Amino acid sequence: MTPTPMTPSSPTTPRGQITLVGIGPGSPEHMTARARSAIAEADTVIGYVTYIKLVADLLDGKEVIRKSMTEELDRAIEALDRARQGKKVALISSGDAGVYGMAGPTYEVLFQAGWTPDSGVAVEIVPGASALNSCAALVGAPLTHDFCAISLSDLLTPWPVIARRLDAAAYADFVVALYNPKSGRRTRQIVEAQRLFLRHRRPDTPVVIVKSAYRRREQIHFTTLAAMCEADIGMLSTVLIGNSSTFVRAGRMVTPRGYANKYQNGDEGFATRDGEKAGRSLSTGLTGWLDTLQAEHAAGTDVAALALRHRLPEDYLRAVLAEPRDTGNAAPATAAATAEEGDA
Repeated sequence: MTPTPMTPSSPTTPRGQITLVGIGPGSPEHMTARARSAIAEADTVIGYVTYIKLVADLLDGKEVIRKSMTEELDRAIEALDRARQGKKVALISSGDAGVYGMAGPTYEVLFQAGWTPDSGVAVEIVPGASALNSCAALVGAPLTHDFCAISLSDLLTPWPVIARRLDAAAYADFVVALYNPKSGRRTRQIVEAQRLFLRHRRPDTPVVIVKSAYRRREQIHFTTLAAMCEADIGMLSTVLIGNSSTFVRAGRMVTPRGYANKYQNGDEGFATRDGEKAGRSLSTGLTGWLDTLQAEHAAGTDVAALALRHRLPEDYLRAVLAEPRDTGNAAPATAAATAEEGDA
């Protein structure tokens, strides 16, 4: 089933709309007001059967089209078909429609049909809390430093691509959220993910597995990287793997933001460490690191050895060392240009 080309709407054709609705983790209290109103305004609601059940109380008097797990493109085509008829369509996804959700497939179908914003079908995306947000909120603060999400589903993505992403994320010390970690047929992917992570992470790295977050059968299991494959993991699970600084205490998983690198707790409260300044880059930030790198190189350390020491590519270090340094006093930047929320 493929979409037919778009044709401009006539003045008498009502303008249809596709609203891609992220319903959040599935509990009514965590659905946004806009998500609820988008479903209320819709003539037709389309979604995976499980997601339809999660919003059953909002569906009275509406056309409801239920699709199975692997029929994402069919859902998008149905939505476009109804919108061309002038209907308001709510195409729902759990979590956020733009995070492993229906936003991508829908735009692919729209563009294949020649859609533009002036084609007679309006498109809106209503954001929702994704699984990684929901699971993190239940277990502490695991995502307060750099993190990424990787899906282990190889239904549409070649495994070597997934494996390279896993290896790179593990090497780079990201906190990682694994989506679609395991199913009845896909049981080895999580084992291979563990194998790749153990190349770069300690076996006791904290891991938490959250199943059905904020839903009736919610389960939370704290474990370690070495033991995570022994846990009950399925398609409704999200696996959060900590980085080298992540710890678990009092039943909470926390990834430090890095304040200890700059501040120490003394008799008079928190104070900056020697050589550090509040509101400025760390002494080991870019400028300080460049000074160290150049000093090491000038002292006779070759680029290959520097690459091993800093765990960075040789060609990158060669380019950095070849770049002329600006040793003059740069003009002070405005607070608006330099301030970043959460940085100190």
